[in-house]
Amino acid sequence: MLERRMRGTASRPLVLFDGDCGFCRRWVARWQLNTRGRVRFEPGRWWLRMALGIRRADMKRAMQLVEPSGRVSQGAEAVFRMLAWSPRRGTRVAARLGLLPGVLHVARGIYAIVARNRRPAARVDAWLFGRKAVPHEYRLVRWAFLRLMGGTFLIAFTSLGRQVLGLYGSRGIRPIRDRLEAERVALPGWEKWQMAPSVFWLGASDKALVRGCRAGQVLSLVLLFNIAPRLTASLLWGLYLSYVAVGREFLSFQWDVLLLEMGLLSALTAPGGLRPGLGREAPSSLDVLLFRLLVFRLYFGSGLSKLQSGDETWRELTAMDHYYETAPLPTRGGWYAHHLPKSVHSATTAATLGLETALPFLTFGPRRLRQLAFWAFAGLQASIAATGNYGFFNVQSLALGLWLLDDEALRRVLPLDTRAPTRTRSWWSTGLSTALAAPVMVLGTAEVLRRFEWWPRRPERILGALGWLESRARALRSVNPYGLFSVMTVERPEILIEGSDDGENWKEYRFHYKVGDLTRPPRQVAPHQPRLDWQMWFAALGTPTSWFIAFLGRLLEGSPEVVGLLEHNPFPDRPPRMVRAVLYDYKMADMEEHRRTGVWWKRERLGLYVPPLSLSPGVQPTGRVPRLQWDAQA
Repeated sequence: MLERRMRGTASRPLVLFDGDCGFCRRWVARWQLNTRGRVRFEPGRWWLRMALGIRRADMKRAMQLVEPSGRVSQGAEAVFRMLAWSPRRGTRVAARLGLLPGVLHVARGIYAIVARNRRPAARVDAWLFGRKAVPHEYRLVRWAFLRLMGGTFLIAFTSLGRQVLGLYGSRGIRPIRDRLEAERVALPGWEKWQMAPSVFWLGASDKALVRGCRAGQVLSLVLLFNIAPRLTASLLWGLYLSYVAVGREFLSFQWDVLLLEMGLLSALTAPGGLRPGLGREAPSSLDVLLFRLLVFRLYFGSGLSKLQSGDETWRELTAMDHYYETAPLPTRGGWYAHHLPKSVHSATTAATLGLETALPFLTFGPRRLRQLAFWAFAGLQASIAATGNYGFFNVQSLALGLWLLDDEALRRVLPLDTRAPTRTRSWWSTGLSTALAAPVMVLGTAEVLRRFEWWPRRPERILGALGWLESRARALRSVNPYGLFSVMTVERPEILIEGSDDGENWKEYRFHYKVGDLTRPPRQVAPHQPRLDWQMWFAALGTPTSWFIAFLGRLLEGSPEVVGLLEHNPFPDRPPRMVRAVLYDYKMADMEEHRRTGVWWKRERLGLYVPPLSLSPGVQPTGRVPRLQWDAQA
């Protein structure tokens, strides 16, 4: 039997370990999963040690590795040399880095400390990694994530389809056709595609805009049912980019660009084939790292931006005193949360900062810590969804968080058969995916480092290369900075739109979801994204913008597509002769006043946001944004 063991050692490395140490047995089980039979593992019994010439003292002190060449190494060096035999490319690269002189010196010291303190190390190890050795596989994670991506794209295109003509149609607020016609003259040749990559250069009629949303819905269902996922994810990314690239402020929300970034990573990671199931090729280490880096950037960017903004409400832990009252589209849950004690608001402010600045580092940690981060982020998203309407942001954030888990964790809720053998990627497939993913990795890492003002100290050559790469990737909007609510709004100005025929009697246009009527309770609208209602909140924080004036012009024209974005049109027969915008300061009513009067809000008139406007004489509805004039009679 000993002779047979020795013959096996001649073709494969042999690891000898302390078979009486539970801590050692757990790590050997993990290494067996990683090396997939390319390395043999045997307890260091006395006859095997004698045959290989290994002393008992050395065996007790550290694990031993005997390679086919006859070379014997121990401890940290043995670990790295053993992992270099793994079939996983990422593991082999990490093993080679571990053998570098400086790194290996530090690793030897850490190994010696752990070896002398196995019992406490075993307790820490069990807490971080679990007592059971499980394979680090992500085919089930990828399958679940792509299904949720299909659902998110379906929500996004369905929501946009209900508004696309009012926002971007020929008689909408921001006609895409008009913008592209103007830029077609200013931008020659392929330059227009580089600045705004969009299929609507081929035609931006109302029918094309609607058909694009319908195509997005169909493709989303195809991805949802796992049909040609790689092709479908690529088409969805390109189609949504076509809208975002020319959509200006109505498609400029952070969840729009986050959806593009997730869509691009989905296209790079999705399995090929028509009906691939879970996919024969497992996601690579680079695929998993890219998704986890995006999780880190999303949350850490939001937390760091709050700290770096200098906003007093975050520094003094008073941000939540204002958050629920000033949220763009508050919910009823947010209304009740606003009336919680100040001590609760201070605690939740501190918890938010902690979750967004400290917890993101767990995304790169051991299995148990990543699971902890997943549940903490899930709880944060649930609280955000309950107290504010943020479109499909909560859905996509929860989907992205799946990459903090692994197949073993998901099997408890998704009992799918994952026993089908995985196939190693061919060299050309690996090379192609790496070449496509590498720029995303570089740009994502650069975005994080730039927040720490790292770049000014770098060589000009690096800055030049990054600048060139960023300039080429900017139009794709698929690697972006994130930082929600870095400065908390402490007041709630609201704009009310009114129309009149005589300048004396004014009637109000009512929006579906924006705050207006004092007696109407806040509504739950997410995951639908009412983009005009959202932009009205932004408009109230500043001076009138071009889109807002265009919106008033469409109301004077009586554009049915724009009026259809509103809940109530006080001029159903013909449009008014003039419109104006009035600015109010809104505050949430207290609980006692709500019980007594039934109002949810109280307000104070601040003055005119836009004085009365009317159409210029002789202007007829043509599809172009109309010319307006101040109405001197009002």
